[in-house]
Amino acid sequence: MNTFDFSPLFRSAVGFDHLYSKLDNATRTAQSQPSYPPYNIELIDEDSYRITMALAGFEESDLNIETENNVLTITGQQKEQTESRQYLHQGIAARSFEHRFQLAEHVTVTGANLVHGLLNIELVREIPEAMKAHTISISTSADANKNKLKDASIKAA
Repeated sequence: MNTFDFSPLFRSAVGFDHLYSKLDNATRTAQSQPSYPPYNIELIDEDSYRITMALAGFEESDLNIETENNVLTITGQQKEQTESRQYLHQGIAARSFEHRFQLAEHVTVTGANLVHGLLNIELVREIPEAMKAHTISISTSADANKNKLKDASIKAA
């Protein structure tokens, strides 16, 4: 097991304390994260992701998906079995669960579907226009002189 000490970073960086706490929480929760139900996280393209969870025996009404404060929480409540069964081997888990995923900023859930026992949750990173890179045009000194002359002629008129 690896542990990381982020305290040296606090001495040389300002304003990243929330990032360090997220990294610290991620390393702690990764060790205690339940392995049930099994899941995959796929990168579909540069800004699209899919989480697929294997949920044999669950129906849509048994599941709840919600996001709050950049945390995606998926819970499943298995219904009580009304009939008694005698298993010789029970390899299919039939228990309730709660799974949390920390989402990066600007990542939103766009949809979810349950097909053949697989829950697919679609996520997209939508970067606001104000945060995207913009090209700034550079004017020459001749352009600046033209603008000054134009401004002077407007004031004179």
